[in-house]
Amino acid sequence: MPLTDAQCRKAQAKDKDYKLGDSLGLYLFVTTKGGKSWRMKYRFADKEKRLTFGRYPEVTLAQARDRRDDARRLLRDHRDPVVEEHKRRMAAHAAAGATMEKIGRAWHEAQRPRWSPTYSRKLLQGLERDVFPDLGALPLADIDGPMILRVLRKIEARGSLDSAKRRREHISAIFVYGMSEGIVPTDPAATVGKALRPIVVRGKQPALTDLGELRTLMRCIDDSTAGPATKLASRLLALTAVRPGVLAGAAWSEIEGIDWTVPSAPAPDAIWRIPAERMKLELESKGEAAFAHDVPLPRQAVELLRALHRLTGRIPILFPGQRTTRRPMTTAALETLYKREGYQDRHVPHGWRSAFSTLLNDRPAPPRMEGDRHVVDLMLAHKPKGLSGSEFAYNRSQHSARRRELAVEWADMLCEGLVPANDLVDGRAADR
Repeated sequence: MPLTDAQCRKAQAKDKDYKLGDSLGLYLFVTTKGGKSWRMKYRFADKEKRLTFGRYPEVTLAQARDRRDDARRLLRDHRDPVVEEHKRRMAAHAAAGATMEKIGRAWHEAQRPRWSPTYSRKLLQGLERDVFPDLGALPLADIDGPMILRVLRKIEARGSLDSAKRRREHISAIFVYGMSEGIVPTDPAATVGKALRPIVVRGKQPALTDLGELRTLMRCIDDSTAGPATKLASRLLALTAVRPGVLAGAAWSEIEGIDWTVPSAPAPDAIWRIPAERMKLELESKGEAAFAHDVPLPRQAVELLRALHRLTGRIPILFPGQRTTRRPMTTAALETLYKREGYQDRHVPHGWRSAFSTLLNDRPAPPRMEGDRHVVDLMLAHKPKGLSGSEFAYNRSQHSARRRELAVEWADMLCEGLVPANDLVDGRAADR
């Protein structure tokens, strides 16, 4: 006869442990101290085995029968209930210790060889700032879509819509990594993307395109109270028309063709070779190809670099930050300088690229030559539509001579009337 709940409740301790049988292998085991627990006897692979379901009355008679039926279904599928229970408990313990921060750092470490050092560092900093404070201590398996969305809403609230989008992608990648490790069954971050605020496509960044106004801006920077390295950074950005992020991370090892021991030595082949991994960091969000980028350096850029070498030539990077020489300056340093000098909404550091393209493309022929528009695009590391990656790399090499000629022409246009770079270092910018 199957047990009743009354029988289970009234069962008392005896001199020896005993069993109260229910049905289909389930029984209540009563110890000499009065403890009661549900157990099931079964055979698997010709061996008699036992499965424990928990203590009575914490586990009721009805619940014990449900667990017995679950175990019998496993047996019908030729699976050992004891082994499956052990796996379930191990998975639960693993999931409890598999926090968002632990798995997030494991994912980051696994992916790190694919990324540039700068991108890797910035990505981890973003997780440490935006994700780990709220979700880091929680088991990955306990985090759901609404919890992730609350974290992303905080990022949106500070106006960083693009950062919120990227952080959702990073969280999703962490969950996919957890799925591959058997820690979580699904990726809740995949469902919240459409709930984020859309990114408003901005117009072109402010840029001056009148040569006289650009020269005035450069003299204004020279006469400002900024430090000499910041002034030189602004001038080098203008001369090379690279992206501000590329300039900020420039290393001395990337500069070739300059004899630092002889200040007056000519350097007709001076070049700045920006490695592919740094270009990739700058270009991946622009949808452009990631290649190493060579920037021909005209005479004025060489003079500037020799002056700068006096300041920072003993450390690996050209423009170190104010707090530590181990990290480069931020692009915000130049943005702040331009705003302070009255150029907010008129010209931003990135605007030198627009100025470079506009003035070189709009000048009359001669000196403009047929095909210069294509060369200017190559100098800006723009890959024209319809151009394959291999053809892009070939064209940049093919037009190297014309690129240097345009770099010289651009520098001559900009630097007319400017003080020598050495005067910026020596503090003589205003003595004109």
